Amino acid sequence: MTEGNFRRMDPIGASCLSLFKPATDNSIDAAEEKFKDTKDEGLRVMIASCHSLSKYEGKSLKNVLPQILASLLAASFHIGNGISLAYSAVLISQLAEPDSPIKSTKIQNSWMASVLIVVIPPASIFSGIIMDNLGRLNCIKIAGIPGVVGWSMIALANNVTTIIIGRLLVGISSAWGTSPGIVYITEIASSNLRMSLMAIAPAYVSLGMVLTYLGGWYLHWRTLAWVCNVFIIVPCLVCIIIHESPSWLILKGKYEQAKKSLEWIHKYQKPPGEETFADLQYKILHEEQQKKKEEQEKQKNQKGVKFIIQEFLKPTGWKPLVILTGLFFFQHFSGIYITMFYSISFIQEAGSSINGYLASILIGVVRLIMSMMSIYILKRFHRRSLIFISSGLMALSMFIAGLWTMWIQEGTTNLKWIPVAALLFYVVASTVGLLPIPNMLIAELFPLEIRGIGYSISYSLCCILMFIALQSYYGMSDFFGGASNLQWFFAIVCLGGAVYSYIFLPETFGMKLADITDYFKTQFVYIGHSHKKMGTESEAQEKMLKDSANNNGKIPQTV
Repeated sequence: MTEGNFRRMDPIGASCLSLFKPATDNSIDAAEEKFKDTKDEGLRVMIASCHSLSKYEGKSLKNVLPQILASLLAASFHIGNGISLAYSAVLISQLAEPDSPIKSTKIQNSWMASVLIVVIPPASIFSGIIMDNLGRLNCIKIAGIPGVVGWSMIALANNVTTIIIGRLLVGISSAWGTSPGIVYITEIASSNLRMSLMAIAPAYVSLGMVLTYLGGWYLHWRTLAWVCNVFIIVPCLVCIIIHESPSWLILKGKYEQAKKSLEWIHKYQKPPGEETFADLQYKILHEEQQKKKEEQEKQKNQKGVKFIIQEFLKPTGWKPLVILTGLFFFQHFSGIYITMFYSISFIQEAGSSINGYLASILIGVVRLIMSMMSIYILKRFHRRSLIFISSGLMALSMFIAGLWTMWIQEGTTNLKWIPVAALLFYVVASTVGLLPIPNMLIAELFPLEIRGIGYSISYSLCCILMFIALQSYYGMSDFFGGASNLQWFFAIVCLGGAVYSYIFLPETFGMKLADITDYFKTQFVYIGHSHKKMGTESEAQEKMLKDSANNNGKIPQTV
């Protein structure tokens, strides 16, 4: 499975995990290196002179409308993913009602919530195989099969075991349907739009969660399960009206279909010269695929198990893995996902006067807004600073929530809305740091030689720790003696995450991937680290242009 495919499998619909692909192929030197041996002299000159087709690309809404439409439709399966994540909160809450014909134990509740996560790694690997062989959009269509079967089983279930099996199938469907959507967007979107269009995925996930909490407020869990089928079937149907990824079509030798796809995607772009924008894009993609095939042939004998083990035994392999594992521990045991999967029960146990469904809807809306705002924040500010601020504010919020929960249970306060307000602030704080950044770092910390397998291993560890955290919710609540003490435990973990990040986490914001790899060759503890300033990608490009000016008397001009 390729690194690109695995990068897009965040359990919450890639809500930031897939939004920060390292820009290794976007730098000027990378572009020149990639096409320096091309047989098309005109293409080589064009790349060398302007470095990117984005120089020619129109930026008006009409110019990019096909890309926006295709991205909105291809990513629509993420709404169903958000629904599947939030559904456990509704299900567990309604099964706990006195008149429920199906009764569930705490252990069964934890399985109904967490089975969705444990199945994601193997299902995602299989989705990579499907999308590489059958296409990105066809993989989304196939994902509808286990999704419809799973939701139908839940709706018709007469026991908890059937519900858990249905949830497992829904988890497989989510993995198969969301990963191809993100891959598709990265392959059709222009470089200046890619970040914004990929933000559609986490926004859709948050929207799905809001719809689930809202539906759970008014609908029986069986009826809601039937309604969920709509959000599986519709995304499969809309994939029929958009074109397959041109990159995949070229890879499979379907050149005419690739040309038609590019003509549709860029049909409103004005021709930069004698050739259309789509024709130029086709030449670049075709040349790029040829280069990839040649590189794969050269490296085919270097990717065996022995080679991978040797690379992970190097400091550049094991150090990132250790740091990421620690970050994932603090991320999952800080309560981020527990408050999502058990939101209604969690709020009810806090003794808040606000209806659990209403509070969950508010949390979902806040998460939706912050998922969009965080794109700007994460592009502007350093990783370490955001982790410190996020973890600190999360700890403060959970401490306040725990304090008021204790006072509510003791009957010493009437301000029963405070725990929900603190939880809302906790969600806001998490979305700018401890929620997205650990997942972003997976794509940045590993060296190129093992980035794909390193991502796969790290992502699997992430899912395992999430599964353990979700499974242990009731056990931790009993062990710590109730909701208030559990909230304080989450607060302590948040502070631990801040301290851990301060000690071990290197700053990677704007840094070249090669410099990050060099850092791990000699360093592990970041405190007091004194080293030569790492150059950013933009600095590298500026240096290249200055060197060119010194050597040739002028900076290369665009065509």
